[in-house]
Amino acid sequence: MLAAKATVHALALAPAAWLAWQVAEVWRTGSDALGADPVAEIEHFTGLWALRLLLLTLAITPLRRLTGQAVLLRFRRMLGLYAFSYASLHLAAYLALDLGGYWMQLFEDIAKRPFITVGFLAWLLLVPLAVTSTQGWMRRLGRRWGQLHRAVYAIGVLAVLHFWWLVKSDIREPALYAGILAVLLGWRVVLKLRARRTTAAR
Repeated sequence: MLAAKATVHALALAPAAWLAWQVAEVWRTGSDALGADPVAEIEHFTGLWALRLLLLTLAITPLRRLTGQAVLLRFRRMLGLYAFSYASLHLAAYLALDLGGYWMQLFEDIAKRPFITVGFLAWLLLVPLAVTSTQGWMRRLGRRWGQLHRAVYAIGVLAVLHFWWLVKSDIREPALYAGILAVLLGWRVVLKLRARRTTAAR
């Protein structure tokens, strides 16, 4: 299990390490490792990995049900925290690199630009989930912990919507992630409806 966790940590950190190397190359040599618009590339990269890890977190429960491997659940919290970390890097890049540290501009953008509104709301909803991800908080909150963490479904919708509205023309990539999210959420809806029918039939 330790080896499996170490592998997951390494894989989750690999994108951040790759980005750090690219940033170092641009800083050191002035190369175009980050393309013509480095700021946009950093924001896109961190946001994309936040979304990927969020969807992977949502995929853990279906994979566990399909494979019968309960051990997969041990990685769900870890992946969720990495999704929050990349989302925080995404926000930090926007604040520091795009807005140049003028944080108050963020609130104007939230009011005027819908894709920023939903993206910031998704991050805000992730904060309490990250804070309460420990065993201690699970014991304190009891049944309410599960109710709180169901917010991840809304976060997934908001994150995909943020990406969709951000893209100006080619929507194939956000459409792909929207499709994955629809499958993951649809699977849960089907299971819930089946459970209700089973209960009603008794």
